[in-house]
Amino acid sequence: MTGDQDAAIDSTDLLTGLASAEAARTWLRRTAPAAPVLAMLVSLPRLQAVNLAYGKTHGDQVLIEVARRVADFVDVELGSAALVARLGGGKFLVATVQDTSRERWQYLGEALGRAIARTLTVRGEEFHLLPRTVLLRSSALGEEGGSGEALLHHLEETATTLDRLSGRRMLWADDVLGTPGASLAVLEGELLGAMHRDEISVLFQPQFDVATGRLAGAEALARWEHPRFGQISAETLFAVADRGDHVAQLSRHIIGRAMALATQWPGHLRLSLNITAEDFALGDVVRTVRHLLGETGFAAGRLTLEITEQSLISDFEACARALRALATDGVRVALDDFGTGFSNFRTLKALPLDALKLDKSLVKDIAHDPRDRAIVSAVIAMARALAMKVIAEGVEHQQQLAILREEGCDLFQGFLRSGPMAPLEFLRLTSS
Repeated sequence: MTGDQDAAIDSTDLLTGLASAEAARTWLRRTAPAAPVLAMLVSLPRLQAVNLAYGKTHGDQVLIEVARRVADFVDVELGSAALVARLGGGKFLVATVQDTSRERWQYLGEALGRAIARTLTVRGEEFHLLPRTVLLRSSALGEEGGSGEALLHHLEETATTLDRLSGRRMLWADDVLGTPGASLAVLEGELLGAMHRDEISVLFQPQFDVATGRLAGAEALARWEHPRFGQISAETLFAVADRGDHVAQLSRHIIGRAMALATQWPGHLRLSLNITAEDFALGDVVRTVRHLLGETGFAAGRLTLEITEQSLISDFEACARALRALATDGVRVALDDFGTGFSNFRTLKALPLDALKLDKSLVKDIAHDPRDRAIVSAVIAMARALAMKVIAEGVEHQQQLAILREEGCDLFQGFLRSGPMAPLEFLRLTSS
């Protein structure tokens, strides 16, 4: 094994693929003395109970899924420059040098906690892991706390304090009296007014034909530009809505807004919308989608609903019936996040699927790792056998696109061509 290979292994946590504890310490040693660092230490206090009750194999699968959720959340909220590392056991470190307010950092900590706490299924067993989170701004520690080692020490010391505080899930390292959950509570109170004032905006992530490069449509993404907390992503929006039983209103608002905007597009372009577990739990997905199609005049045959297997867990058969009903109207269905560990043949057989959407974790290393390319090739071959299209997300480099073209992938999205766009910007793209 070469020195470069040794270094690569040392810098990566072999179980989760995140940065290793040593890589995190190196990043902090280099960064903390030069710039203020915002950090959060997230721990899973119930992980040991999972290991004892179900075995370490289950525990490892839980860690892999939690790591994916943390990495996806950070990628959306903080970008690829932020540090995401596993320190060992059930402890994860997130850090950045972005100029982010204390209020926004607390909101992000709470939102990440909600993302981790969503129902997690491993080998038929459901788990609900409630993380504990320590937050820290290195500037609050003064000169003595300016080193990376000092920052980690303060995080770990505060985590020990948090473990002794019954009922507390979050603590600032420099403020033991901080109010947990304040940010999400504030957002909950402001959400209905934001919808009424049309402050919840819709962005469009363009999707392109792999073979020709032509624009094929877009995925709608909800965003809330909050004056204090900054940009709030769709996942957190729905977590806030769920606290106040406003999920139905928020879904109707986003779906209706996206359909109305998409009626201005050329007729060959498709609109993709994400349908969440909360949408299915409410039991009126079919009625809502049909009503909004009629209200906006958007054609059912141009609509694709993107779902994840996690969103089907509560009542698979009821969800399948709903999707089959919409399929009879011409609506297409895509299975999102394919390849993240939950995909199984029952889903492929029972649902009226038209497409599989490759998770960006599968696409990320296909130009460098022969195993990743082999997996993508196998997924595409399977999709072809089932008469499904394949959509790749997270495409950032020409090498990735070239390989996807060789393997026969149909559509792609990612920063290689475009990030999410405002509606007017996307409309201009449709005519270029």
